Order: sequence, then structure tokens, then C-alpha cells
Amino acid sequence: MKNKSHFIIGACIAALAFSAPLAAQTTPSKSTAPSLSPNASTSPAASPGKPSVRFNPFHGMVSAVDQSAKTFTIAGKTTSRVFKVTDKTAVTKGSNPATMADIVENQEVSGSYRKNADGTLEAKTVKIGPMSERKSGEEGKKPKATSSPPASPAASPKS
Repeated sequence: MKNKSHFIIGACIAALAFSAPLAAQTTPSKSTAPSLSPNASTSPAASPGKPSVRFNPFHGMVSAVDQSAKTFTIAGKTTSRVFKVTDKTAVTKGSNPATMADIVENQEVSGSYRKNADGTLEAKTVKIGPMSERKSGEEGKKPKATSSPPASPAASPKS
């Protein structure tokens, strides 16, 4: 009987010892040091004063162009977005370099942009023309997409 109670007490102590580190890992820490959290520096919400470094894609028809302000507008279903073209913006038409003057109304454009702290949308890349025209110049990328389906069966051999 004495051995049985020692065994039960030992099992309870072991269970408590192993569950304490687990509880410490799942409990959110309320540390005042912001440098301890690696995700705090990568979150755009953590630094509202800095512009977002993440670039977002856009695609649509140009509904308005302001050459003097170097902006163009893409009308959406519910809202319109105004994109600012800067000296750092890479503008291309087909596979050739282009300028802000090449962007005209009723033209299909796509590219990437970032949202600045003041709410403006700064274009990083602008590709002028329909997507189908640009894809014909990107034939070098297509074999990668077609070669990946045969690789899938080889990745999971049946034994």
C-alpha cells in the first residue's frame, strides 16, 4: 500500500513538472521590452509612421491621367485608386521601357504599389498593355510551370 501511494505521488509531481513549462510557453508574456518580439518589427501596424515595405499588385483600366501631378486612376467596382508615379517607378510597355507620357486613358495596366504613411499609393512598377501581350514575351517562364506537374508523382513514391 505504501509503494502504491509513493507511486501516485511521484506521478503527480512528474505531471506537474512537465506541465509547468508547457503552461509557460502558451501564456502570453507582458514584457515591456519591444525588442524581444521578432514579429513586432515586421508588422506594419507596429510602426504607423513608416511606409509599408510590402508591395501589393494592381490591375485594371486607366480611367484618368494627370500628367502634371504624375498620377493615374484605376476605377474599381466600388472605389477608384490613384497611383503616383515617381522617379523610382519602373514603367514598361511590352518589354520596352516607357514613361509617364505613355500612360493614357482606357488602357490596361498592371503592376505593384505600396501604400505610404500619408495614404498615397506609390507605384513601384507599371506594365502598360493587356496581360496577354506581356505573356507572349515571357516564354522563358512557361517551361517552369509545365515541368512541375511531372515532378509531383516523383516526389511521392509508392512503396
